[in-house]
Amino acid sequence: MRLLITTPTAVVIDEPDVSSVRAEDETGSFGILQGHTGFLTVLSVSVVAWRRADERERYCAVRRGILRVTGGNEVAIATREAITGNDLDHLEQVVVGELRSTLETERMARTESLQLQMKVIRQIVRYLRPEPTGTLGGGR
Repeated sequence: MRLLITTPTAVVIDEPDVSSVRAEDETGSFGILQGHTGFLTVLSVSVVAWRRADERERYCAVRRGILRVTGGNEVAIATREAITGNDLDHLEQVVVGELRSTLETERMARTESLQLQMKVIRQIVRYLRPEPTGTLGGGR
C-alpha cells in the first residue's frame, strides 16, 4: 500500500510499501490495512503512524488534514504542517520546539502589530487635534 503525505509546499512522505497506517480523527484512533474500502475523513492534530514492509514503524505529526483511502492501496494525507520522525520521543521534542518557535514568532508579530496600531492612533489624534499655532495677543 502507498502512503503519501503532502503539505501545500512539499511532498513530506511518499512510501510505496506500507503494511498499515494508524491515524486519528474526531471520533478517535483508527487503522487502515491493505484492501481498506474507500474512505475520507478530517484528521485531528495528531501523530500518524505507519508500519513499513520491513516492520519498522515511522511517525508524522500533522496539524489537522484530510485523509483519503483510494482503491484499497493508497492512503493520501493533505495537511498544513507535517513533521516526521523515527521515534516518538524525538518527534515530541521536535514538535514542542517548533511550537515554541511558532508561539514566539506570533508573539513578536502581535507586539509589532500593536506598536504600529498605536502609531496610527497617535497620528490620527494629532490630525484631529492640531497643535495651536499661536496665542491671542501675540504674548510669549
